[in-house]
Amino acid sequence: MSYVKTFFRHPAIFFLVSLFAIAAAGVAVSSGQSRLQKLEVARVLTQGNPDTAPQIMRRYGCVGCHTIPGVPGADGQVGGPLAGLRKRVFIGGVVNNTGDNLIRWIVSPQSFSEHTAMPATGISETEARDVAAYLYAH
Repeated sequence: MSYVKTFFRHPAIFFLVSLFAIAAAGVAVSSGQSRLQKLEVARVLTQGNPDTAPQIMRRYGCVGCHTIPGVPGADGQVGGPLAGLRKRVFIGGVVNNTGDNLIRWIVSPQSFSEHTAMPATGISETEARDVAAYLYAH
């Protein structure tokens, strides 16, 4: 109880702790909104469903070559890491980063760069939309 009495007797401490608590709550709310906004933007850009993407990325072997945030076991070191993809200017270093280009790159990377190490996996356009939505959201 003496800590509580001390806390309230020193207005500066009370003010700083209160300010910190308010700031922390604001960051948490802002972070949640930012996450929802990223998901919505990703869905609009790709017309995909990011929720199905982790299973798709495992099925087509993406996890063996790339490090992918939020996908357990996706720690490949062959291709570049896919964190922050939506912030990049280019995809694969050769094509402007747009939703349509990302989807086409995932389906047929050789159509942009015949010497790319990324294989054509046989992924469908619909599945590629889901993967693109996930990558833009993360």
